[in-house]
Amino acid sequence: MAAFAAYSSLLPRTSPLTPINLHPSAPRYCCFSFSDKNNARIDLAAATAAPLSASPLQQLHRGFGLWAEMPRKREFLSQTSAVRQLTGSLTSAEGLRFAIVVARFNEIITRPLLDGALDTFKKYSVKEEDIDVVWVPGSFEIGLVAEKLGKSRKYQAVLCIGAVIRGDTSHYDAVANSAASGVLTAGLQSGVPCIFGVLTCDDLEQAMNRAGGKSGNKGAEAALTAIEMASLFEHHLKF
Repeated sequence: MAAFAAYSSLLPRTSPLTPINLHPSAPRYCCFSFSDKNNARIDLAAATAAPLSASPLQQLHRGFGLWAEMPRKREFLSQTSAVRQLTGSLTSAEGLRFAIVVARFNEIITRPLLDGALDTFKKYSVKEEDIDVVWVPGSFEIGLVAEKLGKSRKYQAVLCIGAVIRGDTSHYDAVANSAASGVLTAGLQSGVPCIFGVLTCDDLEQAMNRAGGKSGNKGAEAALTAIEMASLFEHHLKF
């Protein structure tokens, strides 16, 4: 509106803008005219013509040569077929090799987790000779061994299984955090997917529910993650 006010200050104040009839061949446009101090009619038809469908600001700007015709909004169709979407496959696990690092501490929990992982690998056509199981004393030691196995380049993924159950001291927090950090570091340092399958539970009941109980088997779920990540790296991210 500031532009309009500035321009209108140049017009004669004794002769307000008066609308003129619309041209029949251009019904979508409006025009104005005014008279100068000598009563000479001045037409602003060419200067102020703007589509009635345009916004007031667009009409104003176009009227004083400040607004150019805006391009019509384009409608784009979905082009997902042109975008590469990479994902691991659960149906092409044959030929992939896996290592499983298992903590012996809380074996009453880690053994069923291991069994669930082995059953899942078998269901998805991973041969027994393509799986190596490495036992370590506890969850704290998992990360170091996982990194060593990853750097050997013998495996497409390393599955890490353990169980840390809260006790009366802060030892639980130290071991749980170290286990998670160790598995993450192993994957980053080796460039091989290292899957976190370590349970961190408040009590034994929670752990047993997740080792084949009513909450399923987290070892089996971790094995599925290992297969998908191994497939993703082997078929799409192998440089």
